[in-house]
Amino acid sequence: MTDAVIRKRRVFHLPGYDPAPPTAVKQRFARELGRFEKTWSVQASVADGPDDTNWRVTASAPNWQVDTHYRLVDWSDVIEAAAEKPMWLRIPHGLLAFVDFAVNALPRYLRANWRYAGFFLYPFVMFAALAALAVSIGRYAASASGYLLVGIAVALAIFALLWQWPGRRFFLHLLFDDWIFSRDYVRHGDRAVEAKLDRTARELVDVARKSEADEIVVVGHSLGAALAIDLLDRALKLEPMLGRTGPRVALISVGSSTLKIGLHSSASRFRASAERVASAPGIFWGDYQAISDIMNFYKRDPLAAMGLPAHGVPLVRMVRIRHMLDPEIYRRIRYRPLRMHLQFVSGNNLRNAYDYFMLVCGPLSAERQVRGDGALSAIGPDGALLEGASA
Repeated sequence: MTDAVIRKRRVFHLPGYDPAPPTAVKQRFARELGRFEKTWSVQASVADGPDDTNWRVTASAPNWQVDTHYRLVDWSDVIEAAAEKPMWLRIPHGLLAFVDFAVNALPRYLRANWRYAGFFLYPFVMFAALAALAVSIGRYAASASGYLLVGIAVALAIFALLWQWPGRRFFLHLLFDDWIFSRDYVRHGDRAVEAKLDRTARELVDVARKSEADEIVVVGHSLGAALAIDLLDRALKLEPMLGRTGPRVALISVGSSTLKIGLHSSASRFRASAERVASAPGIFWGDYQAISDIMNFYKRDPLAAMGLPAHGVPLVRMVRIRHMLDPEIYRRIRYRPLRMHLQFVSGNNLRNAYDYFMLVCGPLSAERQVRGDGALSAIGPDGALLEGASA
């Protein structure tokens, strides 16, 4: 591990199943970057890149400056296309995904993390409750009218209304689409996403060969962590020396859904990718988990859980979201699972060993931060890098 101060960094960020377009992601990034400035007493700014998926970040303090080229590996168009499909198509595909994962993954979810098993069951239990309510109203209508067809029509109409609201409010549409995509990805891949990963792998290898960056950081959040592993596996096939020559390479998985995919009995292709990335000598892999985020597998080594040989990676670190935020803010979001999940890629109000923006914009290498206490013992009250902190 080299502990020299980082001056130039390339970041490839792979988001989870989030329909937010690049413009919205960039706006959120800029807003949360402001929290990072206040928390760590630094100055930071965002400059436009050649398109909405590329931007540059400059972060500085009295004795350091880091220029980051941030690349959003956007696949929101795939998510939006799925959301435009009609209800009569999405529901049966979602139920098929439920049966598939219930049979081929749920027992392993229960052994690995019961909270995640509950997250998996939630949309389908909620769907069953709405369907039961619609049927009950339909039966009443049939009894009151004396016509079975009237009851059926009423039940269907009521269910259609419930699917729209409160279905959307309960995130049923998004979660159904999420599990449909996950099943397709496990079973036969997704052509659009795999084409994006192929293009990005070539870009990443080109950066590694030609860039003056000190390090390349690949961040995978939520389901994006599985895609990040897939991306690096593709890059390794193009350049087996990735990370051993040129810039150091770090994979940082946060709030990871790696095991969402990896624990499915048919995910042998993905497990092989994870093993190849884990055994690559030029790639450092750090994995951050939080107990208050129900969408990740807390206290689980992903490779061990998948039954793969131990390579000493990833280096798993546990974090507490309540220690990243002011108590008032934490109380406001603690019962909002999606917002808690997004804290992994949001700005902190309190200095913490895990800080997304310090990982992508700060002066210490990602590996140095994961192996140590983040930047807690390295950054002074005025934002300056303390003497000897990078040694």
